[in-house]
Amino acid sequence: MSLYLSRLSISRDPAVSTLDALLEPRERGRRSDAHHRLLWTAFAGDPEAKRDFLWRGEGKGRFLTLSARHPGDSPFFDPPEVKAFAPDLARGDQLFFTLRANATRTERTGEMSGGGKERKRHIDLVMDALYPLKEGRAEARMQAAQSAGQGWLAGQGARNGFVLDEVTVGDYSVHALPAHSGRRKGQPQFGILDLTGKLTVTDPAAFLARLAAGFGRAKAFGCGLMLIRRAR
Repeated sequence: MSLYLSRLSISRDPAVSTLDALLEPRERGRRSDAHHRLLWTAFAGDPEAKRDFLWRGEGKGRFLTLSARHPGDSPFFDPPEVKAFAPDLARGDQLFFTLRANATRTERTGEMSGGGKERKRHIDLVMDALYPLKEGRAEARMQAAQSAGQGWLAGQGARNGFVLDEVTVGDYSVHALPAHSGRRKGQPQFGILDLTGKLTVTDPAAFLARLAAGFGRAKAFGCGLMLIRRAR
């Protein structure tokens, strides 16, 4: 499979600048949703196509994408900087990585949807670890994030061709789902972990397949894209 790693920057054209309030909403969940829709303009074509790119916001109107298609011209972006993504990996290679991820586990509910499929519940691991605490959540937040993030990514490695050597959780933030309306209390939310560390490749084919597909959930909101570089 051919993949492309691209850097896209919002155009500095004055006509685009007039849309800043729409492209950069203050609320984080709505901002991620706006960015996702914005990035679709670089991959427009078939209106029925499913998303076939991962993305990550880098701040100040800059984004990285990993895609199966070459991004096209968009009136909202400067010409993209694009390079082929085809790392030549072997068993035992050590890599530094950066990953923004929504770490969850999935549970069956026993309930059926109208379409005849079983409903499933996706549980944020950090929120779940903090839930039993009656007080001191703020103090325990990053410790819970480190523990949950490390355990979750180690499990990803066991299934996807790598061993986790070290990982640091630099941030954990909670975003409200942008489609929610109504009272703030009880609104659907999802957590985002910013992870950095080092891993060792054990199965290059499996690892590359997971890199292309992305890690975890909330990919529409800028999660799942792992950036790698050689450790030696």
